[in-house]
Amino acid sequence: MVQSPETPDLLPCVEVAPFPGEPRHAVIWLHGLGADGHDFEPIVPELGLDPAVPVRFVFPHAPAIPVTINGGMVMPAWYDITNLDLGRRHDEEGVRRSARHVEALIRRENERGVPTANIVLAGFSQGGAIALHQGLRHPERLAGLLLLSTYLVLPDRLPAERSEANADTPVFQAHGSLDPMVPIAGGQLARRALEELGHDVEWHDYPMQHQVCLEELRDIGAWLRARLAS
Repeated sequence: MVQSPETPDLLPCVEVAPFPGEPRHAVIWLHGLGADGHDFEPIVPELGLDPAVPVRFVFPHAPAIPVTINGGMVMPAWYDITNLDLGRRHDEEGVRRSARHVEALIRRENERGVPTANIVLAGFSQGGAIALHQGLRHPERLAGLLLLSTYLVLPDRLPAERSEANADTPVFQAHGSLDPMVPIAGGQLARRALEELGHDVEWHDYPMQHQVCLEELRDIGAWLRARLAS
């Protein structure tokens, strides 16, 4: 996909539609820092989804920007990171820009016949932070939020900005107990915040680092089957 002047917020994407038929469901899945849309493409066949439910997986490529924590190196990133303490002040301008990209992807799925109620927002690490951020703010109800090895950004803005439409949207959250990049405490803090807001959080942790494991993929598949079936 190529951006056009008419759709400046629409990112290029990798798309996977594993089953025949016109997709009526979509999973928009954001990769982590320094990766790209191909990162999670290979996991789709491992999820064990129902062939009777046509679903499109959309894996956007984040824009390439300088990342302070990596010496200003230009790489795919959803926002800048200035230090290792992910609980400190976040790059609000970058977060808001990426939120607009997510909104553009949701609109495009709507235009292609997928209602918002059939869309899951997913993401890993930095991508998960954006999926969580915008999923709680989107004005129409989503099918669910799938959050892997991630954390909450701009938490002080959430009470005023959260959408009632997604006030109790189902959440799948998973984290590695040995994660040195995004410590599990950050994921647990996000989980508590979500539960206090009334979300039904299905939490999983695994003895792994900043990665995804086979057991996690099986759990993701089971959760997705329930969300997409409904």
